[in-house]
Amino acid sequence: MRISELSDRTGVSPASIKYYAREGLLPAGARTGYNSTEYDEAHVARLRLIRALIDTGGLTVAAAARVIAAIDDPDVPVDSVLGVAQRAVPREVASPSEDALEQVRAVMRERGWATVAGNPGIPLAAAVIDDFAKTGRTDVAELVSRYAAAVDLVAEADLDLVAGSGDRDRMAEAVVVGIALGDALLAGLRRIAQESLSHRRYRGGVVPTDRKEPA
Repeated sequence: MRISELSDRTGVSPASIKYYAREGLLPAGARTGYNSTEYDEAHVARLRLIRALIDTGGLTVAAAARVIAAIDDPDVPVDSVLGVAQRAVPREVASPSEDALEQVRAVMRERGWATVAGNPGIPLAAAVIDDFAKTGRTDVAELVSRYAAAVDLVAEADLDLVAGSGDRDRMAEAVVVGIALGDALLAGLRRIAQESLSHRRYRGGVVPTDRKEPA
């Protein structure tokens, strides 16, 4: 297909397609003439992955390029692709307190979690605990423990999806898509569940009719 068709199929402008190719995120098309290039279904799939990383995952183009380079390198193990993707997702947090870090470590011990010291989730979780404390809530230990139990199930579902993806390249892509899109999916489902549970607890299961609901 020509670049115009590739653009129509993916919703990515021709200029962006050329830019992604220059930056190494997208393989070059096959030159079929002096000013003619052909693309195939692999380019469609890669562009959709790129847009998922950037639009939903919030990655910069440079970060997306690092992640895609890890996907494309057969010498990078799948679990290492996971680490690259985790560190690519933008998460700017203030330096957490030692007390908050210890709370996170305590939950890690409780759950039997083993990870590298540089896992970005550790300071992120600790910084959130510090933010809870700033609002006057210092009694979040049980909340953190219950969240940890829940995300154990989520992480298992994530890795089951990866394991069922087939070969190494598909597994690596599944890891990246799970990180880029999984956080957003989890947040959406959590909001739905929160509202549903609140109706059961405080309204006897009755959904309020004073606001417009989706069809």
